[in-house]
Amino acid sequence: TRPRRIGKSLNMSMLKNLFEIGCDKQLFDGLYIAQKQEICEKYMGRFPVVSMSLKSVEASSFDGAKQMLAKIVNEEARRLQFLLQSSELTDIDKKVFLSLLDENMPESTLVYSIRELTELLCKHYGKTVIVLIDEYDVPVAKANSHDYYGEMLDVMKGVMQALKDNQALRFAVVTGC
Repeated sequence: TRPRRIGKSLNMSMLKNLFEIGCDKQLFDGLYIAQKQEICEKYMGRFPVVSMSLKSVEASSFDGAKQMLAKIVNEEARRLQFLLQSSELTDIDKKVFLSLLDENMPESTLVYSIRELTELLCKHYGKTVIVLIDEYDVPVAKANSHDYYGEMLDVMKGVMQALKDNQALRFAVVTGC
């Protein structure tokens, strides 16, 4: 964690652009990292990435906040909707993915969303996945100021379980204040 306005979100964007399969490698031309040829060959554009910012999860009620969190999952799932055409995924896998596009997803789907995205991406690419979660603390901090802390804490604990004992996860970077 770092103080506000120190560049955490910019760093997360840089990591996504560095690691993600299909990245624009020219973004790094002329930068120090581009001189490190071995590192670039090994890591640049080599991994599936799940990237989410939770900064907008703010509502006066738990249901409102949960719906905002679901919208963030929807946004990432829409970005990854090429998975629906994957020959590596079964019809059941694709049904799981479709549930992540439902803006009225049940809490159980929301809680498992990051884990399921990593598993589906790993299955599609045959590679472990990098997860980037920016502003992880916002949903719980806002919940505390609106008296639904316990409910949001339970949901966020579930969401963050994707970072524990997940065979599809290469590593995660999580930022907040």
